Amino acid sequence: MSPNAARRIHVIGIGAGSPGHVTAEAAEALAEVDVFLVADKGGAKDDLVAVRRAICDRFIPADHPYEFVTVPDPQRGPDAERDSAAYAQGVRDWHAARTDAYVRIIEDLPADAVVGFLVWGDPAFYDSTIRIVDAIGERIATTVRVIPGISAFQTLAAAHGIVLHRVGEPVHVTTGRRLVDEWRAAEAAGLTLGTVVVMLDGHLHCRELAATRPDTEIHWGAYVGMPQQELRSGRLADVIDEIVGVRAALREEHGWVMDVYALTPAP
Repeated sequence: MSPNAARRIHVIGIGAGSPGHVTAEAAEALAEVDVFLVADKGGAKDDLVAVRRAICDRFIPADHPYEFVTVPDPQRGPDAERDSAAYAQGVRDWHAARTDAYVRIIEDLPADAVVGFLVWGDPAFYDSTIRIVDAIGERIATTVRVIPGISAFQTLAAAHGIVLHRVGEPVHVTTGRRLVDEWRAAEAAGLTLGTVVVMLDGHLHCRELAATRPDTEIHWGAYVGMPQQELRSGRLADVIDEIVGVRAALREEHGWVMDVYALTPAP
């Protein structure tokens, strides 16, 4: 292969932590990868790297050699303390630093090596990998294949045995930092967001709605799809204090926590 030929990159959704979430298409793509690049966030989150290694070991045939390269993740900064503009700029800077690190590694690989990025959940939801791979493509020639995966909110709904939306109503997906403003803006406009799925909410901003919308139903889950999965559900005002306590205890025990929840307004 010519050194100037396009580099092949696979962006593979691997689900929310369970090997059972890996689709047949994803398993096939895993077996084509020569070098996996994985962001190393350090500390207790080494557990997440270990899960990715275990998935590769399970689905890649023994006769296909591959390399697993952990890349120190650039510092992102204190997101919770930033306004929207500063947050957006911080994310752009973080993406640029990640792109620089990945480009340096890819350029040193054999020209015919297939590079893989393992994405928690699905690459389409609250993950920066596709954006970063697009940025890599602005620096070096690439051909990219994206393989979908099972997302955390799909796993949450299955674990609780629920349908996310009521008949004829929408589902709104957002982040913790946007939840309260979007909820109140919709109410002020006489609109409904339907069931609201909230991701990336380390502060459980839904607490701010408990006093004024106590009958809202919450379905919450931490480590959904993993052996340490914890689930809680009920009337928001009744269970939010328990959820806050359970989340804090899990973070203390494991050193990290990933959770997701769905809020359904009272009829």
